[in-house]
Amino acid sequence: MVMDEDRLIEKLRSIEALHAGARTPGERHAATCARERILSRLREKERADPPVEYRFSLADAWTRRLFVSLLRRYGVEPYRYPRQRRTTVMARVPETFVDEVIWPQFEELSATLRQYLDDITDRVIQESFETKPREASIRPPPVPGGAAPGLRED
Repeated sequence: MVMDEDRLIEKLRSIEALHAGARTPGERHAATCARERILSRLREKERADPPVEYRFSLADAWTRRLFVSLLRRYGVEPYRYPRQRRTTVMARVPETFVDEVIWPQFEELSATLRQYLDDITDRVIQESFETKPREASIRPPPVPGGAAPGLRED
């Protein structure tokens, strides 16, 4: 079943709260407080662990946009150098902050958002084409000596 957008947004906020170290149910729903706790952790990490330049390679535009937004939410300015791929994101961040906060939070947010997008895509395909979306079947390779007539490789 596909969750609605309001539930998705609430779930994404609760993920942030959990990664901010929320300990009570009330804290989990206070996204503003979660952001402040994470910003405070970032400032602490910067004092003990100076920022270093990271290069993140993200698989697609969806994950890149999510990651860039997450960095900006915590005051980290993402950038790219000329001729770097669009899937590359550079940032100066303390190593411990990446390992303990940003990356684990990003992975959980990304998985949640991807599941939501997959569910919507499947539902739209099924309603539009009246067939369940599924992967292409796997067949044995053609007989040696050439491709079947009319076979085109892209």
